[in-house]
Amino acid sequence: MRFSELKCKEVINLRDCQRLGRVADLEFDPCTGCIHKIIVPEKAKWCDFFGSDKEFVISFKEIQKIGDDIIIVDICANR
Repeated sequence: MRFSELKCKEVINLRDCQRLGRVADLEFDPCTGCIHKIIVPEKAKWCDFFGSDKEFVISFKEIQKIGDDIIIVDICANR
């Protein structure tokens, strides 16, 4: 799978069925090439014109399933 395909997928939290957003970046080990984390910017509120500086940093271990259209993750809601 290419990064361009991965970042088109919606990320959804299994615990509360919340849509977190779409993958914006990855953190990987340059020696092994293994992905360690995906980074999803937090959606801005409707009145926030400039977006949000917050982001979800999701460990690869927290990814439950990568499907055709979505990525299911299992993260604690109060991070």
